Amino acid sequence: MGATVVKRAFRYRFYPTDEQREQLERTFGCVRYVYNRGLAERSRAWTQEQRRISYAESDKLLTQWKRDPETAWLTEPSKGPLQAALRNLQSAYDKFWRKQTGYPQFKKKFRSKDSATYFSNCFSFHDGQIKLAKQSAPLDIHWSRPLPEGARPSQVVVSKDAGGRYHVSILVEVAIVEHAPNDVTVGVDAGVASLYTFSTGEKVSNPRYEKVDRVRLANAQRVLAKKQKGSQNRAKARLKVARIHARIADRRRDNLHKLSTRLVRENQVIAIEDLSVRNMVRNRSLARAVSDASWSQFRSMLEYKADWYGRTVVAVDRFYPSSKTCSACGLINSDMPLHVREWVCPCGAIHDRDVNAAKNIRAAGLAVLACGDGVRPPRS
Repeated sequence: MGATVVKRAFRYRFYPTDEQREQLERTFGCVRYVYNRGLAERSRAWTQEQRRISYAESDKLLTQWKRDPETAWLTEPSKGPLQAALRNLQSAYDKFWRKQTGYPQFKKKFRSKDSATYFSNCFSFHDGQIKLAKQSAPLDIHWSRPLPEGARPSQVVVSKDAGGRYHVSILVEVAIVEHAPNDVTVGVDAGVASLYTFSTGEKVSNPRYEKVDRVRLANAQRVLAKKQKGSQNRAKARLKVARIHARIADRRRDNLHKLSTRLVRENQVIAIEDLSVRNMVRNRSLARAVSDASWSQFRSMLEYKADWYGRTVVAVDRFYPSSKTCSACGLINSDMPLHVREWVCPCGAIHDRDVNAAKNIRAAGLAVLACGDGVRPPRS
C-alpha cells in the first residue's frame, strides 16, 4: 500500500471579533466589486472590440483601480483576496469556453456566498493559530478536529454563509495511505423511498432532512414574506430562513460523508448509475425529493475518495434498464411502472425492484471495467 500526497481542505467555524468582522465585511465587498468590474471589462472588450482580456491584463487593471481616487478604498484589504477574485473569474471563463457552465454572472450582495482567499504570503500560521494580513489578532477557530501533524497551510479561504456563520477552509498537503486491496464489489441503486440500495440486499433509509424541517421552513418563509423590504426585521427573518437551510444542508452533507466513506473503505469496486439529475428535477412530482437526496453530491464524494484510497468507481449508462432486467436470467420486463416494487420473472425468480436493480448495476459495472465502455440496453 502506497501513500499519495494530495491537497486537502479542512473546514472549521470561527468567531470573529467586532473589529475582524468589520474588516472582513469590507474585504468581501472589495472582492465582490473587483470580480464584477473585471467581468464588466471583459464583457465590454468582447462586445465592442471582439477581444479577450487575459488574467495578466485584468491584474494590471486592478492596479489602475487602486490608484484611482474614486476607488482608492481597494487598497484597504490585503491584495491576495483581490487577485484571487480575478483568478476565480478567469477560471469561470475557462469553464464557459469548455462548455462546462454558462456565462459568468455578476455577484450580488446577500444573493451569493461571501468569501476571500488568502495565499501563503497573506496570512501567518504559528502555534496552531492563523492570523490574516492586516489583522491584529488571530482567528478564534473552533478546532473540531486537528490538522494533520506537521501540516503547513498553503492557502486559507474565509467565508460567510447566508446564515451569518463564518468558516475558514485551510488547504494543506497530506499523505493518504491507500486501503488494503480486496475483491469485494458492490452495486448501488439510488432511490427516493430508500436513499440507496446495495447489491447485497441492504437498504439505506432516506432521512429526508428537508421534509423533517419543511414546516419550520415554510413558517419562517411566510414570516419573511410579510416583512417590509429593507427593514431590520426583514433582515432578521431572512437570517432565520437561511439558518434552517444551513441546518438541512449540514445534516445531509454529514450523512453522505459517512456513507461514502464506508463504501470506499469496504469495497474495491463501486458501480453506480450515471443519473441525469438535471433532467429529473424538471419533474414537479419528484423535484423536491430528488434535490433532497443530493445524488450528484454523493457521487462526487465517492469519486474523489476512491481516487485517494485506491478504489474504483464505475458509472453505468443511464439508459441501461437495471430495474426491468431479471438479474437471474437476463429477461427484460417491458412493462414496469414505478409503483411496482416487487415482481416475479417467468424463470421463477422473485425480485425486489431496488435490490434487483443494484445487482444488475453491479454486473454491468464489472462489464464496463472489462470492456471499457458503457452498457446500453439491447436493441429490440
